[in-house]
Amino acid sequence: MIKLLDNGAYLINGSEIIPDGPDALLAVKSKTGRDITKEEAAKSTIAYGILESHNTSGNMEKLKIKFDKLTSHDITFVGIIQTARASGLEKFPIPYVLTNCHNSLCAVGGTINEDDHMFGLTCAKRYGGMYVPPHQAVIHQFAREMLAGGGRMILGSDSHTRYGALGTMAMGEGGPELVKQLLNQTYDINMPKVVGVYLKGTPVKGVGPQDVALAIIGAVFANGYVNNKVMEFVGPGVESLSADFRIGIDVMTTETTCLSSIWKTDDEIKEFYDIHKRSEEFKELNPGEVSYYDGMIEVDLSAIKPMIAMPFHPSNTYTIEEVNENLKDILHDVEKKALVSLDGAVEYSLQDKIIDGKLYVEQGIIAGCAGGGFENICAAADILKGASIGPDEFTLSVYPASTPVYMELVKNGSVANLLATGAIVKTAFCGPCFGAGDTPANNAFSIRHSTRNFPNREGSKLQSGQIASVALMDARSIAATAANKGFLTPATEVDAELKKYKYYFDDTIYKNRVFDSKGVADSSVEIKFGPNIKDWPKMGALPENLVLQVVSEIHDPVTTTDELIPSGETSSYRSNPLGLAEFTLSRKDPAYVGLAKEIQKAEKSRMEGGKPCEAVPALKTIMDTVRTAFPEANHENTGFGSTIFAVKPGDGSAREQAASCQKVLGGWANIANEYATKRYRSNLINWGMLPFIIDKGELPFKKLDYLFIPSIKKAIADKASEIPAYVAADGAMKEFTLKLGELTDEEREIILKGCLINYNRV
Repeated sequence: MIKLLDNGAYLINGSEIIPDGPDALLAVKSKTGRDITKEEAAKSTIAYGILESHNTSGNMEKLKIKFDKLTSHDITFVGIIQTARASGLEKFPIPYVLTNCHNSLCAVGGTINEDDHMFGLTCAKRYGGMYVPPHQAVIHQFAREMLAGGGRMILGSDSHTRYGALGTMAMGEGGPELVKQLLNQTYDINMPKVVGVYLKGTPVKGVGPQDVALAIIGAVFANGYVNNKVMEFVGPGVESLSADFRIGIDVMTTETTCLSSIWKTDDEIKEFYDIHKRSEEFKELNPGEVSYYDGMIEVDLSAIKPMIAMPFHPSNTYTIEEVNENLKDILHDVEKKALVSLDGAVEYSLQDKIIDGKLYVEQGIIAGCAGGGFENICAAADILKGASIGPDEFTLSVYPASTPVYMELVKNGSVANLLATGAIVKTAFCGPCFGAGDTPANNAFSIRHSTRNFPNREGSKLQSGQIASVALMDARSIAATAANKGFLTPATEVDAELKKYKYYFDDTIYKNRVFDSKGVADSSVEIKFGPNIKDWPKMGALPENLVLQVVSEIHDPVTTTDELIPSGETSSYRSNPLGLAEFTLSRKDPAYVGLAKEIQKAEKSRMEGGKPCEAVPALKTIMDTVRTAFPEANHENTGFGSTIFAVKPGDGSAREQAASCQKVLGGWANIANEYATKRYRSNLINWGMLPFIIDKGELPFKKLDYLFIPSIKKAIADKASEIPAYVAADGAMKEFTLKLGELTDEEREIILKGCLINYNRV
């Protein structure tokens, strides 16, 4: 089904793989009749060509990328624009689209939704952008329909910014990276490695894009095979897939922790652009005659079976057949993993989901950028036609990804077929994906064609003793399960006619409702601020030395951004940095906020010319200990704040709040064995936080310990890679070593200045 090559590979004419090895280049020559080096072949990937055309550095090893377009949604665009405004923004220099698909609930006390929406609309007018009103489209569907283009690059402030199937290399990053683009700066990365994804065969009836995606994620996540690399989809199997099918696989590449994705393009993608009245944006993309990939994933599409990602990660994958055949064992395995994910905070069991030897689920959701596509919903409607989801616990909700998709589903009868079963069809909304809609009942089990199933991401509240489970599946098998009234069923076991429906794109609704400045800024427009839209608090520059208290210690194998700053109802405070910060680590470590704010008192006192040791009396003993080895350390040259330790933080969402909320509460650093994603590490840096690395093994410190880091400002300026640090305790200084990893000159300057706002402030 899925095969990973141990080393790199050459691809000949886009169809034949030659694994790298001592005789590989001889084999290449025998096939092509010419000599070629590995370096030359690496330049023949689709990814290399697109990156080269967008690189402004003149050095393909050290890229400085300028993107063609930017996208943000309403959880992120207020913070981004506020940051850019504080840095001197006058006009959006490239097309910037503000969508309102997250529509975070406001009833819990945060920003009124329409306040943020009016902020976005007036900013689009003032600075020359586009504004997509609520319920018109989820961010990624709008980008596919209206923004993508062959050979283009798009940067979005949502982690699932992936349009590779359409020939667009897209990346999801934290907001500060978009701020840099808005200020005519660049996205700076080393040339990423490129991994080929070689598709062959044709999917069997009942298998959908989520099945293929989950199979790939299950094979590559844990081993980091594509971590921070570009996935390039090639091979003869691509031609067997429709545009919608490719898009459905592509959007889920984010869950592999890859940097970006790109696909070869053909007449199927040309037709997509034709249908969407943007034929000029099509560009045929193919790898060169001989292309070298740093790894190769071989996928036999004909061998893929209906898949399920069990709680609590998209990589916890099985075939549905396996689950049904080994139900007790697999559920028990999930329960064991939950002891780690949930820290034993609640009792968790799935055994009551077994009824007459079958798995019963209470909820089905088909939604968003992954599930809400035209073909997915048509297939679900075909499978459910004439059926009933029943009057029991099981419910089914379907969210088309855009109003044009919804309109066509109405016209071809799919919506009527779904409604007749007892399902509910709703408007375009990302809520089910991040906990702002369709939160399951306590202890319920939900199956979803969406992007993630992290703990509590669906909206349950662990701190209140509430827990629910989410498994990821394809729309087809969700429909089959719904037709079976909630009992887990793969779509391959359903005898239904899956028709091929022609899609007609009607952009009338966009023409009538979407504001498009056509790039023309109007400085006379006054920005509308709701009362809960707040500026970023003042942040100081990096001091000469640091005293950091370890206020949280997390030993889970991976810590998601959802655990660092919960999504869902907390996002209603998205426009209020101080208000949102109150939720930091609230589901993972509820004591964090209070501890961080306590040590922050010392830094606030220092910044105001006071005495930190009076603000936090415990520091007097610590500073006395520090001065036994560093007598020159004092409150004028030493800053105070907090840090957290996590084994591997940052998997998941691109939301910058995972870092900025720590910074707002006085965080100066993270300490980790490694960082799960490039985007989280970048978020830390852009908020002036030190992305420390510590070697795996027993930690030299524990929670609530104080760490002293001398001459940190000089170490950053001198480009030191190893940083001496000390645990100050019991009147003694115990030395250990921290590492920083590679930092660009600009990143070092941002850290020295204290954050990106300070770096750019005019």
